[in-house]
Amino acid sequence: MRGPLVVIGDSLLDVDVEGDAERLCPDAPVPVVDVAAEQARPGGAGLAALLAARDGADVVLITAMGDDPDGHRLCGLLSEELDLVRLPLRGGTVRKTRIRSKGQTLVRLDTGDGAARYAPSEEAAQAILRAGAVLVSDYGRGVARMARGLLHDVSVPVVWDPHPRGERPMPGCALVTPSEAEARLLCPDGYHGPDQAARRLVRAMQARAVAVTTGERGAALAVEGGPLTTVPPPVRAAGQDACGAGDRFAAAAALALRDGTDVQDAVTIGVGEASRFVERGGAATVKVREQRLGDRPRTALEVAELTRAQGGRLIATGGCFDLLHAGHVSLLRRARALGDALVVCVNSDDSVRRLKGPPRPVVDARDRVEVLRALSCVDAVLVFDEDTPAAAIERLRPDVWVKGGDYEGEVLPESEVLGRLGAETVVLSTLPGRSTTNLIKEIQ
Repeated sequence: MRGPLVVIGDSLLDVDVEGDAERLCPDAPVPVVDVAAEQARPGGAGLAALLAARDGADVVLITAMGDDPDGHRLCGLLSEELDLVRLPLRGGTVRKTRIRSKGQTLVRLDTGDGAARYAPSEEAAQAILRAGAVLVSDYGRGVARMARGLLHDVSVPVVWDPHPRGERPMPGCALVTPSEAEARLLCPDGYHGPDQAARRLVRAMQARAVAVTTGERGAALAVEGGPLTTVPPPVRAAGQDACGAGDRFAAAAALALRDGTDVQDAVTIGVGEASRFVERGGAATVKVREQRLGDRPRTALEVAELTRAQGGRLIATGGCFDLLHAGHVSLLRRARALGDALVVCVNSDDSVRRLKGPPRPVVDARDRVEVLRALSCVDAVLVFDEDTPAAAIERLRPDVWVKGGDYEGEVLPESEVLGRLGAETVVLSTLPGRSTTNLIKEIQ
């Protein structure tokens, strides 16, 4: 079984604002766009990884993401279709907003200054060890610099898609894929066309192959010790939106190399997929369903990310919730009313046994989680194995932590982490006489 395609690179948030531009602004000779729709999608390495995943491949994306609304939104766009390994980002998430009318881009607004912050990642190293191939998708924001260390001893094919402000590709790549504009910058002694550039860059970069992409003309391919080849596209899409074509080419070629295809056939596949991608309308046709809080995402961390991304207030509470009763339900309903999403942290079976004694829990964790998830006031459930929910709170970072009234006046074991996170603690009164202990006594 082949390993996944691991994409390492800088992810951006791309947003297309679509509308009609039928009139000019009265105070300046610029079009007025009546906005009809907004469509968000991953850009950069995120787009390359998403397109590879939609080819049916298992994909792991190693990328830096910001802890800001655009970063949370980007995470939500990606997390449903591939595995994410997140690295820290210094600064704001890079967002590129295109204002479009009738298929034409009128202006692009770029915001965000984010750059990857170096931090050793065991999860990233393990992903590389399992890889069937690696695509470095460099957008000049620092992740590719970390790739050098991660890929030092890698034996699987590495495809490196460079960027003018990025890193020089490391020696030994199976394929380097500069655009013609990027090839000009990589040939400081003079550029004499894509063919000669490809041949020179194979030697200069110690790469096994270099494919200089030339837009609607396809690509010029030079192979170490082999002939120079021109790879024409199967379809020509002159005048179409070419945004994302380079990502489509690199992802398709990397997948082909992972599957054992030789480099010339891999480049031919990449050129074909990129040309058809542009013919269909390019990145503007990539539709990603954005999760909303009402969609009830699968995991607690997804709920937390989406709540923050949408400026919402995240509520969390915790407990054993063994033999769910009216007191539990009342507490959960009132907790949910305090904000926009509620995550319930539930003690694992081992944790309950340590806290309550060997006869407990009466109901195992799987069934307790299933019952809680069925409640309309609960957005997600997170099981924790420790004696206190402090580690779970650290991961969720809620705005509000809710406890039942039986904790009134006591110092909570999770108080330290709540204080450090700046989370508010709210104590809600409990319904008199309702408890799991009383229920067990009555049953006995």
